[in-house]
Amino acid sequence: METSYNKLTSNYQSSIEEYLTNTCFVYPNEPQQTLFSAMRYSLLAGGKRLRPLFTLEFCRMCCGEWTKAMPFAAAVEMIQTYSLIHDDLPCMDDDDVRRGKPTNHKVYGEAIAVLAGDALLTAAFSYLAKADLSAEARIRAVEILSQCAGELGMVGGQVLDIEGEQKVCTAQQVLDIETRKTGALICAACMLGVIAADGNAEQLKAAEAFASNLGLAFQIRDDMLDVIGDQQALGKAVGTDQDKNTFVQLYGLETCEHMVREHTKKAIAALDAFEENGYLIDLAHSLIDRTV
Repeated sequence: METSYNKLTSNYQSSIEEYLTNTCFVYPNEPQQTLFSAMRYSLLAGGKRLRPLFTLEFCRMCCGEWTKAMPFAAAVEMIQTYSLIHDDLPCMDDDDVRRGKPTNHKVYGEAIAVLAGDALLTAAFSYLAKADLSAEARIRAVEILSQCAGELGMVGGQVLDIEGEQKVCTAQQVLDIETRKTGALICAACMLGVIAADGNAEQLKAAEAFASNLGLAFQIRDDMLDVIGDQQALGKAVGTDQDKNTFVQLYGLETCEHMVREHTKKAIAALDAFEENGYLIDLAHSLIDRTV
Protein backbone atom coordinates (compact mmCIF):
# COMPACT_ATOMS: atom_id res chain seq x y z
CA MET A 1 0.00 0.00 0.00
CA GLU A 2 1.37 3.40 -0.95
CA THR A 3 2.29 5.55 2.04
CA SER A 4 1.03 9.10 2.39
CA TYR A 5 4.64 10.31 1.92
CA ASN A 6 5.04 8.47 -1.38
CA LYS A 7 1.59 9.52 -2.52
CA LEU A 8 2.24 13.22 -1.90
CA THR A 9 5.68 13.00 -3.52
CA SER A 10 4.19 11.32 -6.58
CA ASN A 11 1.42 13.92 -6.74
CA TYR A 12 3.86 16.81 -6.58
CA GLN A 13 6.28 15.31 -9.10
CA SER A 14 3.60 14.39 -11.62
CA SER A 15 2.05 17.86 -11.31
CA ILE A 16 5.43 19.50 -11.81
CA GLU A 17 6.20 17.35 -14.86
CA GLU A 18 2.79 18.01 -16.38
CA TYR A 19 3.14 21.75 -15.90
CA LEU A 20 6.67 21.90 -17.34
CA THR A 21 5.75 19.67 -20.29
CA ASN A 22 2.47 21.29 -21.27
CA THR A 23 3.05 24.91 -20.32
CA CYS A 24 6.68 25.78 -20.86
CA PHE A 25 8.10 26.90 -24.21
CA VAL A 26 5.45 25.43 -26.46
CA TYR A 27 5.29 28.00 -29.25
CA PRO A 28 4.39 26.15 -32.47
CA ASN A 29 4.06 29.33 -34.53
CA GLU A 30 7.43 30.83 -33.63
CA PRO A 31 10.41 30.25 -35.96
CA GLN A 32 13.13 29.74 -33.29
CA GLN A 33 12.20 26.09 -32.69
CA THR A 34 15.81 25.03 -32.15
CA LEU A 35 15.96 27.27 -29.11
CA PHE A 36 12.73 25.86 -27.63
CA SER A 37 13.93 22.34 -28.32
CA ALA A 38 17.23 22.98 -26.51
CA MET A 39 15.45 24.59 -23.55
CA ARG A 40 12.99 21.73 -23.20
CA TYR A 41 15.70 19.09 -23.75
CA SER A 42 17.34 20.03 -20.46
CA LEU A 43 14.25 21.24 -18.59
CA LEU A 44 12.43 17.94 -19.19
CA ALA A 45 15.45 15.68 -18.66
CA GLY A 46 14.15 14.51 -15.30
CA GLY A 47 15.95 14.84 -12.01
CA LYS A 48 14.67 14.86 -8.45
CA ARG A 49 12.67 18.11 -8.85
CA LEU A 50 13.50 18.85 -5.22
CA ARG A 51 13.48 22.62 -5.52
CA PRO A 52 10.01 22.95 -7.06
CA LEU A 53 8.78 20.32 -4.62
CA PHE A 54 9.99 22.49 -1.73
CA THR A 55 8.11 25.45 -3.17
CA LEU A 56 4.84 23.53 -3.39
CA GLU A 57 5.17 21.94 0.06
CA PHE A 58 6.02 25.16 1.88
CA CYS A 59 3.00 26.75 0.21
CA ARG A 60 0.81 23.89 1.45
CA MET A 61 2.28 24.01 4.97
CA CYS A 62 1.42 27.72 5.13
CA CYS A 63 -2.20 26.86 4.24
CA GLY A 64 -1.89 28.11 0.68
CA GLU A 65 -3.33 26.56 -2.48
CA TRP A 66 -0.19 24.81 -3.68
CA THR A 67 -1.30 24.57 -7.30
CA LYS A 68 -1.18 28.38 -7.48
CA ALA A 69 2.51 28.22 -6.54
CA MET A 70 3.31 26.13 -9.64
CA PRO A 71 4.66 29.09 -11.70
CA PHE A 72 7.01 29.91 -8.81
CA ALA A 73 8.11 26.27 -8.64
CA ALA A 74 8.67 26.18 -12.41
CA ALA A 75 10.70 29.39 -12.26
CA VAL A 76 13.08 27.88 -9.72
CA GLU A 77 13.50 24.78 -11.88
CA MET A 78 14.26 26.96 -14.91
CA ILE A 79 17.01 28.71 -12.97
CA GLN A 80 18.39 25.36 -11.80
CA THR A 81 18.32 23.98 -15.36
CA TYR A 82 20.04 27.00 -16.88
CA SER A 83 22.79 26.74 -14.27
CA LEU A 84 23.38 23.09 -15.15
CA ILE A 85 23.55 23.82 -18.89
CA HIS A 86 26.16 26.52 -18.32
CA ASP A 87 28.01 24.48 -15.69
CA ASP A 88 28.49 21.65 -18.22
CA LEU A 89 30.02 23.92 -20.89
CA PRO A 90 33.67 23.44 -21.96
CA CYS A 91 34.59 26.78 -20.39
CA MET A 92 33.22 25.58 -17.04
CA ASP A 93 33.26 21.88 -16.00
CA ASP A 94 33.30 20.49 -19.56
CA ASP A 95 30.95 17.56 -18.87
CA ASP A 96 29.60 15.21 -21.53
CA VAL A 97 26.75 13.58 -19.58
CA ARG A 98 23.99 14.97 -17.39
CA ARG A 99 21.18 12.84 -15.93
CA GLY A 100 22.28 9.96 -18.11
CA LYS A 101 21.98 11.93 -21.35
CA PRO A 102 24.44 13.93 -23.47
CA THR A 103 24.80 17.44 -22.11
CA ASN A 104 23.06 20.27 -23.90
CA HIS A 105 26.11 21.56 -25.75
CA LYS A 106 26.91 18.04 -26.98
CA VAL A 107 23.51 17.91 -28.68
CA TYR A 108 22.94 21.50 -29.79
CA GLY A 109 26.43 23.01 -29.84
CA GLU A 110 27.96 25.52 -27.45
CA ALA A 111 26.32 28.65 -28.86
CA ILE A 112 22.76 27.28 -28.67
CA ALA A 113 23.45 25.82 -25.21
CA VAL A 114 24.55 29.24 -23.93
CA LEU A 115 21.46 30.86 -25.43
CA ALA A 116 19.15 28.14 -24.09
CA GLY A 117 20.50 28.84 -20.61
CA ASP A 118 20.08 32.58 -21.13
CA ALA A 119 16.48 32.09 -22.25
CA LEU A 120 15.63 29.84 -19.29
CA LEU A 121 17.04 32.41 -16.86
CA THR A 122 15.03 35.20 -18.46
CA ALA A 123 11.82 33.19 -18.73
CA ALA A 124 11.89 32.32 -15.03
CA PHE A 125 11.00 35.89 -14.11
CA SER A 126 8.21 35.98 -16.66
CA TYR A 127 6.63 33.00 -14.91
CA LEU A 128 6.92 34.72 -11.53
CA ALA A 129 5.27 37.83 -12.94
CA LYS A 130 2.25 36.04 -14.43
CA ALA A 131 1.42 33.80 -11.46
CA ASP A 132 -2.17 34.00 -10.23
CA LEU A 133 -1.11 35.62 -6.97
CA SER A 134 -1.11 39.13 -5.52
CA ALA A 135 1.13 41.78 -7.01
CA GLU A 136 2.93 42.04 -3.67
CA ALA A 137 3.69 38.30 -3.69
CA ARG A 138 4.97 38.41 -7.26
CA ILE A 139 7.23 41.41 -6.61
CA ARG A 140 8.63 39.80 -3.45
CA ALA A 141 9.23 36.59 -5.38
CA VAL A 142 11.22 38.45 -8.04
CA GLU A 143 13.32 40.07 -5.33
CA ILE A 144 14.06 36.78 -3.55
CA LEU A 145 14.81 34.70 -6.65
CA SER A 146 17.00 37.34 -8.29
CA GLN A 147 19.02 37.77 -5.10
CA CYS A 148 19.44 34.02 -4.52
CA ALA A 149 20.26 33.24 -8.16
CA GLY A 150 22.42 36.25 -8.98
CA GLU A 151 25.62 37.90 -7.91
CA LEU A 152 24.88 37.54 -4.19
CA GLY A 153 23.83 33.91 -4.53
CA MET A 154 24.35 31.15 -7.07
CA VAL A 155 26.36 33.08 -9.67
CA GLY A 156 28.54 34.55 -6.94
CA GLY A 157 29.16 31.03 -5.66
CA GLN A 158 30.13 29.85 -9.14
CA VAL A 159 32.71 32.62 -9.39
CA LEU A 160 34.16 31.73 -5.98
CA ASP A 161 34.29 28.09 -7.10
CA ILE A 162 36.24 28.96 -10.24
CA GLU A 163 38.65 31.19 -8.32
CA GLY A 164 39.05 28.46 -5.70
CA GLU A 165 40.45 26.06 -8.30
CA GLN A 166 43.65 28.11 -8.31
CA LYS A 167 44.31 27.76 -4.57
CA VAL A 168 43.75 25.69 -1.45
CA CYS A 169 40.68 27.11 0.25
CA THR A 170 40.05 27.43 3.96
CA ALA A 171 36.97 25.88 5.57
CA GLN A 172 35.25 29.28 5.54
CA GLN A 173 36.02 29.78 1.85
CA VAL A 174 34.53 26.39 0.96
CA LEU A 175 31.47 27.26 3.05
CA ASP A 176 31.20 30.60 1.20
CA ILE A 177 31.22 28.73 -2.12
CA GLU A 178 28.70 26.05 -1.25
CA THR A 179 26.17 28.20 0.61
CA ARG A 180 25.94 30.37 -2.49
CA LYS A 181 26.45 27.89 -5.31
CA THR A 182 23.94 25.30 -4.02
CA GLY A 183 22.25 26.57 -0.88
CA ALA A 184 20.99 29.91 -2.15
CA LEU A 185 18.65 28.47 -4.77
CA ILE A 186 17.24 25.96 -2.28
CA CYS A 187 16.56 28.92 0.02
CA ALA A 188 14.73 30.66 -2.81
CA ALA A 189 12.60 27.60 -3.50
CA CYS A 190 11.48 27.27 0.11
CA MET A 191 10.89 30.98 0.67
CA LEU A 192 8.88 31.32 -2.55
CA GLY A 193 6.47 28.70 -1.23
CA VAL A 194 5.85 30.79 1.88
CA ILE A 195 5.44 33.92 -0.23
CA ALA A 196 2.92 32.18 -2.50
CA ALA A 197 0.79 31.31 0.52
CA ASP A 198 1.08 34.77 2.06
CA GLY A 199 2.92 33.29 5.03
CA ASN A 200 4.15 35.36 7.95
CA ALA A 201 7.62 36.60 8.81
CA GLU A 202 8.27 33.78 11.28
CA GLN A 203 7.44 31.17 8.64
CA LEU A 204 9.66 32.89 6.09
CA LYS A 205 12.56 32.92 8.54
CA ALA A 206 11.99 29.26 9.39
CA ALA A 207 11.89 28.31 5.71
CA GLU A 208 15.22 30.06 5.18
CA ALA A 209 16.76 28.29 8.19
CA PHE A 210 15.50 24.92 6.98
CA ALA A 211 16.81 25.53 3.47
CA SER A 212 20.22 26.81 4.60
CA ASN A 213 20.90 23.70 6.66
CA LEU A 214 19.36 21.21 4.26
CA GLY A 215 21.17 22.83 1.34
CA LEU A 216 24.47 22.41 3.16
CA ALA A 217 23.71 18.77 4.00
CA PHE A 218 22.71 18.21 0.36
CA GLN A 219 25.96 19.67 -0.97
CA ILE A 220 28.14 17.75 1.47
CA ARG A 221 26.39 14.56 0.38
CA ASP A 222 27.00 15.56 -3.26
CA ASP A 223 30.71 15.95 -2.49
CA MET A 224 30.69 12.48 -0.95
CA LEU A 225 28.91 10.95 -3.95
CA ASP A 226 31.57 12.34 -6.29
CA VAL A 227 33.96 10.02 -4.41
CA ILE A 228 31.80 7.01 -3.52
CA GLY A 229 28.89 7.30 -5.95
CA ASP A 230 28.06 5.09 -8.93
CA GLN A 231 28.32 6.88 -12.28
CA GLN A 232 25.46 4.94 -13.86
CA ALA A 233 23.14 5.57 -10.94
CA LEU A 234 24.05 9.25 -10.75
CA GLY A 235 23.71 9.77 -14.50
CA LYS A 236 26.90 11.85 -14.60
CA ALA A 237 30.64 11.41 -14.26
CA VAL A 238 32.16 10.89 -10.81
CA GLY A 239 35.60 11.90 -9.57
CA THR A 240 35.32 15.26 -11.34
CA ASP A 241 35.90 17.25 -8.13
CA GLN A 242 39.31 15.78 -7.29
CA ASP A 243 41.04 19.07 -8.01
CA LYS A 244 38.36 21.22 -6.40
CA ASN A 245 37.93 22.46 -2.86
CA THR A 246 35.16 20.33 -1.36
CA PHE A 247 34.00 19.31 2.08
CA VAL A 248 35.42 15.83 1.47
CA GLN A 249 38.83 17.26 0.63
CA LEU A 250 38.69 19.29 3.84
CA TYR A 251 37.28 16.82 6.33
CA GLY A 252 37.22 13.31 4.83
CA LEU A 253 34.25 11.01 4.32
CA GLU A 254 33.64 10.04 7.95
CA THR A 255 33.40 13.62 9.22
CA CYS A 256 31.27 14.58 6.22
CA GLU A 257 28.82 11.80 7.08
CA HIS A 258 28.48 13.29 10.56
CA MET A 259 28.07 16.81 9.14
CA VAL A 260 25.25 15.68 6.84
CA ARG A 261 23.34 14.28 9.82
CA GLU A 262 23.95 17.33 12.01
CA HIS A 263 22.82 19.85 9.41
CA THR A 264 19.78 17.71 8.59
CA LYS A 265 18.89 17.71 12.29
CA LYS A 266 19.11 21.52 12.35
CA ALA A 267 16.96 21.75 9.22
CA ILE A 268 14.28 19.59 10.81
CA ALA A 269 14.34 21.67 13.99
CA ALA A 270 13.48 24.76 11.92
CA LEU A 271 10.24 23.07 10.84
CA ASP A 272 8.78 23.51 14.33
CA ALA A 273 7.32 26.77 13.01
CA PHE A 274 4.87 24.72 10.92
CA GLU A 275 2.08 22.47 12.18
CA GLU A 276 1.90 19.96 9.33
CA ASN A 277 5.62 19.36 8.88
CA GLY A 278 5.72 15.56 8.76
CA TYR A 279 6.24 15.32 5.02
CA LEU A 280 9.35 17.53 4.97
CA ILE A 281 10.77 15.76 8.01
CA ASP A 282 10.46 12.45 6.15
CA LEU A 283 11.95 14.00 3.01
CA ALA A 284 14.91 15.42 4.90
CA HIS A 285 15.62 12.02 6.48
CA SER A 286 15.43 10.35 3.06
CA LEU A 287 18.17 12.62 1.67
CA ILE A 288 20.75 11.69 4.32
CA ASP A 289 21.79 8.39 2.73
CA ARG A 290 20.79 9.15 -0.86
CA THR A 291 22.82 7.53 -3.64
CA VAL A 292 21.66 9.80 -6.49
